[in-house]
Amino acid sequence: MSLRSRLSITVAAGALLATAAVTPAVANDDWNGSQSTSQSGSRGDWGQNHQSKPRLYKGVVTASTLRLRSKPTTGSQVIRYAYQGEIVSIFCKTGGQNVDGNHLWYLLTDGTWAWGAARYIDNIGPAPRWC
Repeated sequence: MSLRSRLSITVAAGALLATAAVTPAVANDDWNGSQSTSQSGSRGDWGQNHQSKPRLYKGVVTASTLRLRSKPTTGSQVIRYAYQGEIVSIFCKTGGQNVDGNHLWYLLTDGTWAWGAARYIDNIGPAPRWC
């Protein structure tokens, strides 16, 4: 195997490991996948008296072009762009670098995991949970 081939494989493996290291893990309780049990011990009815946290939240981009980044900072790598009016899926929110008076950032899950400044994303429905 040539040195060039080995180098290419090493670079690809490193990129894969780096991606896996920054992709957030999801605990079972975040997904709220367990059914509730009534006092009699039988399984609860999903249609009644069951309040689950939504797995993903929705938002709409308000900036003409929003840079989605690898970390919740304006200096981090741009992963992709979202455009005004685009509906995005929000996994959770966290504190980060202040952007025009707002320190919240949303972790978006639209094809890639990327951080978007909450200053430029309006919630549709309930506010996202904390990461």
